[in-house]
Amino acid sequence: MQVVRERKKSSLRLVKPIEAMIEKRSKSLIDSEKYYKQVEHYADQIRGACDTDEIIGILDAVLSETRGLEFSDEVCAAQEQVKLAERKIETMKNELKQLRTLVQIDQMTGAFNRRGLDEIFSREAARADRNAKSLCTVLIDIDDFKQINDSFGHQYGDHVLIKLVSVAKDMLRPSDIVARFGGEEFVILLPDIEMDEAIRVIHRLQKNLAENRSLLVNNESIPVTFSAGVAIRSFGEHQNSVINRADGALYQAKRDGKNQAVPAAL
Repeated sequence: MQVVRERKKSSLRLVKPIEAMIEKRSKSLIDSEKYYKQVEHYADQIRGACDTDEIIGILDAVLSETRGLEFSDEVCAAQEQVKLAERKIETMKNELKQLRTLVQIDQMTGAFNRRGLDEIFSREAARADRNAKSLCTVLIDIDDFKQINDSFGHQYGDHVLIKLVSVAKDMLRPSDIVARFGGEEFVILLPDIEMDEAIRVIHRLQKNLAENRSLLVNNESIPVTFSAGVAIRSFGEHQNSVINRADGALYQAKRDGKNQAVPAAL
């Protein structure tokens, strides 16, 4: 009888670890299945995504799920595959970011293009509303640009556009944005700035452009000026409304003799 009781105790000691292993194994399988279902869900989201920012956000969520996974015995056997998947996702993210940059940049001048401007304006407008900050929008147009092209050729005209962006980037703050709006028109976004200071910034840009030594033809200085309309965005104001007000002020600057910076009416 004593031997039987000892065998029963021994069997119970063996059963408990086995039960724990089975329970852990079952949980691991459930966790793994849940993870792979979640990845499939993310894949469906990517297929339905509309832009690169949305896809990048989904990839970030996938990486978070992958890195936060508690590796079960089953998943541990596939750790190398998981690490490889992480590297592929990171590579995909970087390629998408590069692609996003390409589709947002004007290839000739290096300024943002209209698409880039739309995305950045939305972001900056939301930030301005959230923090009760100002957002200044400046619409500028190079004066007599057709005459510049006719007199010195389109190659020189392109050089003027490129130089304007270069001079602007050199003197503006890292948070300021330069975008090519079309032809010889550009939009400059100046966050957290009021009208008087914005006008001073544009006057300084006009002065720096006019004095730029690389805008010489046969060692002669060619006057390159621009007119500007400056609008401070109202709370909740749409991009088109702000730019339309800046455009009205730009038109007034042209009428006043060009090479002007005119504040827009509210």
